[in-house]
Amino acid sequence: QVQLVESGGGLVQAGGSLRLSCAASGRTFSRYAIGWFRQAPGKEREFVAAIERSGEVTKYADSVKGRFAISRDNAKNTVALQMNSLKPEDTAVYFCVASLTLGGGSGYWGQGTQVTVSS
Repeated sequence: QVQLVESGGGLVQAGGSLRLSCAASGRTFSRYAIGWFRQAPGKEREFVAAIERSGEVTKYADSVKGRFAISRDNAKNTVALQMNSLKPEDTAVYFCVASLTLGGGSGYWGQGTQVTVSS
């Protein structure tokens, strides 16, 4: 079993940057692909980015390509999401998930961290 805790959310102006972190407990962290999803008020949860077990393969939603970057450190059991050039439409609760498939939404979820981008 894997337990995930997100951090790094906050309030930022449009054009600014934030770095989210997903910290995992458990010895099996490196067995899982890690993904980030987000959910804005009144909207369904949507995929943002994912990284496979070794960190060599990544996947991004079209809406964040070129602005967001996902990375992982298996020695520290952490995954980071660097978010640059933030837009008001990036405002959402961001969740990380440990999944057996790259970009999959089935697995172990964290509690989420709020990101608010002001215009």
